[in-house]
Amino acid sequence: MRLQAKNPRSELRGRNVHQHFGKCECETGPQARKAVAVDPEIKLANQRRLRRIEGQIRGLQKMVEDGRYCADIITQIASVQEALRGVARNLMKNHLQHCAAKALRTGSKAETQEMYDELLELIYTHLR
Repeated sequence: MRLQAKNPRSELRGRNVHQHFGKCECETGPQARKAVAVDPEIKLANQRRLRRIEGQIRGLQKMVEDGRYCADIITQIASVQEALRGVARNLMKNHLQHCAAKALRTGSKAETQEMYDELLELIYTHLR
């Protein structure tokens, strides 16, 4: 029998997990959350990747307009998806190094549990 980890998705829906993290490196507020501590190398790498992805998307649009072979378009879509996953991995690395690490080190037991739940939610939902 295989045990499955509890999916916290339903528990977190609609909640701002960072709202209780006064010690977190991420700024929170009613408008939007903003990362304060961003590794400049990760940010630069993400910006470069996103510019390449933008070009790939334009290429996909042209392929569709030109009526290119479906399998070729699907292959290019897979390439874009993998490039986006690379950006997500970089963002997760930054989040773990800054926001999560600080919250897990210095947060209360409840704050620590909320951060674990947030990390699990990110992994279950976005980083498959």
